[in-house]
Amino acid sequence: MEFQTTSAQQTETVGEKLAPLLQAGDVLLLEGDLGAGKTTFTRGLARTLGISRAIKSPTFTIIREYRDGRLPLFHMDLYRLEHSSADDLGLEEYFDGQGVSVIEWPEFGADVLPKDVLTITIKRQSTSDEGRQFTLVAQGPRSEALLVQFKERWV
Repeated sequence: MEFQTTSAQQTETVGEKLAPLLQAGDVLLLEGDLGAGKTTFTRGLARTLGISRAIKSPTFTIIREYRDGRLPLFHMDLYRLEHSSADDLGLEEYFDGQGVSVIEWPEFGADVLPKDVLTITIKRQSTSDEGRQFTLVAQGPRSEALLVQFKERWV
């Protein structure tokens, strides 16, 4: 599935429309360059999950946990693992837990990621400072069902 947004608010709206469909154990992989809108998307997702805390990029902490919503949100940034391994972090406990995992820079933890994931790629549009191109790809039965439901909400 591909579509475009034209503002930061619309990028947040993508997260807002996906959030009600999420279940415990869902894993979202966010791909995109620095400043592409990964945290902006996550902000909309978190708000609709009922999380009241401010959403910040977990770049320096690797994992930020938000537990005050309908589902816990585990916001991860694996960029700092570029030259090390994610094996010792126990990320599997998050993936198998009671919350939703949103993972930025997933390529740096590919060896521990589950097989059933929804990959969301966000790219800047060259024609607009705030415009973004979204591509969503499902891998696995749960993520495929999630993507079908999201398509129905997005249209």
